[in-house]
Amino acid sequence: MTALDGKIAVVTAAGSGIGRSSAMIMASRGAKVLVTDIREEGADRVAADIRASGGEAASLRVDVEKPDEIRAMIAHALSRFGGVDILHNNAALLDANLSRFDHSLLSQSSDSWDRVMAVNLRSVMLGAQAAIPHMISRGGGSIINTSSSLGLSGDIHLPAYSASKAAIIGLSRQIAAEFGKQGIRCNAIAPGIVLTPLIEQYMPPELQQINLDHSSTPYLGKPDDIGALVAFLASDDARFITGQVIAIDGGATTHLPTVDGYRQFFARAQSSA
Repeated sequence: MTALDGKIAVVTAAGSGIGRSSAMIMASRGAKVLVTDIREEGADRVAADIRASGGEAASLRVDVEKPDEIRAMIAHALSRFGGVDILHNNAALLDANLSRFDHSLLSQSSDSWDRVMAVNLRSVMLGAQAAIPHMISRGGGSIINTSSSLGLSGDIHLPAYSASKAAIIGLSRQIAAEFGKQGIRCNAIAPGIVLTPLIEQYMPPELQQINLDHSSTPYLGKPDDIGALVAFLASDDARFITGQVIAIDGGATTHLPTVDGYRQFFARAQSSA
């Protein structure tokens, strides 16, 4: 047996990046996976990749901005696989256009703020709301919500995105507290910069290098690093972990902001000694 044999998982925004890795790794460990994404072709491709690797998966186009589609997503997992044990709420409004309308608090419109909250935060609430009764009927379940290092620390842009990711942490703890005695575990993960296809395409190399300079590891994260954590939190190996936010950022949030400057200073001093 593998860690997730007999489990049924639902993953949002699973057509690429972190969601794809989450779905693929959970499937490799025995879970049946409903792969969902607003981009239908991406969801279909990932589900096909899982099946080609010997796993079991179905795909569904889901726009998490629409409450009815979130409820239909859980209903589809029930009709296709017979239940739901794991929910990875991974969808977020993060694309090349986001920084243009979520650049500064002073230029933020109420409409753009509300849209970010609907996609990033409300979808997490609605997904949990739809899934939890069915998880309880099966004896419990695990919910993993994708927050961000921007939910842990301030930055100079993306105020709505950052606020939504901070709120996900609070909501995750509330779910863990309210439903823990009924067998529901809920945790948040807070990735730093991860080299997803989106980041590699749109983040300039200079900004990637800045993030690498402030990491405690000699590399930036990759989607499989995050997917492996999701699969662990979904499994019974993590049965005593709930209500936590786990930073998975190469140590970027573990140190003072002066560390990289100090590192450079002492390297120069040593080379001139």
